[in-house]
Amino acid sequence: MAAPMVVRWVARHGLISIALRRAAKRGEAQAILMSDRAARENPFPYYEQIRASGPIVRGNLTYVAPSHEAASVVLRSDVFRVGLDVAQVPWFMRPALTRGRNSRIVGPIDPPSLLAVNPPDHTRYRRQVAKVFTPRAIAALEPRVAQIAEGLLDDLEGREVVDLVASYASLLPVTVIAEVLGVPVELREKFLAWGNAAAPSLDIGLGYREFRDCENGIRAVNEWMSAHIERLRQHPGDDLLSQLTTVEDAGMRMTDRELMATAGLLLAAGFETTVNLLSSGAHLLMEHPGQLRLLRAGPARWANAVEEILRYESPVQNTARWAAEATDVCGMRIPKSAFVAVLIGSANRDPTVFPDPDIFDVTRANAREHLAFSAGVHYCIGAALARAEGRIGLRALFDRFPDLAPAGTPALRSTRTLRGFQTLPVHPGPGGPARRAHDVRHPPNP
Repeated sequence: MAAPMVVRWVARHGLISIALRRAAKRGEAQAILMSDRAARENPFPYYEQIRASGPIVRGNLTYVAPSHEAASVVLRSDVFRVGLDVAQVPWFMRPALTRGRNSRIVGPIDPPSLLAVNPPDHTRYRRQVAKVFTPRAIAALEPRVAQIAEGLLDDLEGREVVDLVASYASLLPVTVIAEVLGVPVELREKFLAWGNAAAPSLDIGLGYREFRDCENGIRAVNEWMSAHIERLRQHPGDDLLSQLTTVEDAGMRMTDRELMATAGLLLAAGFETTVNLLSSGAHLLMEHPGQLRLLRAGPARWANAVEEILRYESPVQNTARWAAEATDVCGMRIPKSAFVAVLIGSANRDPTVFPDPDIFDVTRANAREHLAFSAGVHYCIGAALARAEGRIGLRALFDRFPDLAPAGTPALRSTRTLRGFQTLPVHPGPGGPARRAHDVRHPPNP
């Protein structure tokens, strides 16, 4: 074991793992959720148990917001911050929890990532990204999303059994985000491998080996992205990352480190969430043929179907905030510096907001009230792109393969924060006609 990495693991995960195991032995539902594989695969009974204790609950480890009301308050309140209140942790843990500015590792939860900074830095970064990631720019990507989807579906024609995650649900979003970042398409498989290795960085309580693999994956992305950003500064392209290298806010441009953090986050959020949305959506619609018939009878329902998939199987199940000052949430006093675990997956099945929440209904009138993309200042900046990929990708899949059916036992991912399928074997069945988007010529497969 490399000594610095061991210290980081102990501070970030090792001590927490011990606390989680002890709390789980005492029967604390939140700790069981985080430490027990079976509970992670079916967390919904535990969510219901926690919600029954109140809209916000004081646990032995943290406060917990399992209800839609409490989760909304915490996510939208300026009192609650992301990251860590480092001043409140023991001095010997601080170096491990705050990587130095010269560190070569900038992960999704490391500053200056948008996930790890608060205003005013967050405000500036988000304004700069928003100048490039505009609604018009996202809408302009939709024909290309459809082209990529049809090209990938061409490759499934005539095959008896395919893993839908490996062959479609992962390749569609990673190809789109690679083009957004100006990444050569031939590096698509490498970026998938790096992304899969880095995905557990959002979790807590990782084992040392998983933590080591995660850090190595992040380091590999950083090293490649650093050189890539330097190339784009010298020879900018038409991609959105090239545009971001020149965007100014209050006379300031993003530094290389800020660009690397933003690009890494766009890469992670741009395909990790959407892989889960596509795989969960396909699985749900195969399990609920009546819902699929409704979509075929009324294709305008696809947009709402994506919202219901996001609500029912939230790709991001949880997040956390800490209180910058003492405050009240749903009648409970939250002291300064206290952490609140926000159970997004639980909030999205809160029966006080979503009647019959365990029923999957693509016509649900208020499905869009889910918190799958968070809320407040940290609302997911890639939400519009994820929605477009979900709507276009799922409709194209079931239009091309109307008899798509399970072909074996799927496997869920082992991550605690991200929820989706690791593998999803299917029989495509006979293919239908390809659906061309906007009369754009069908491109060759990447």
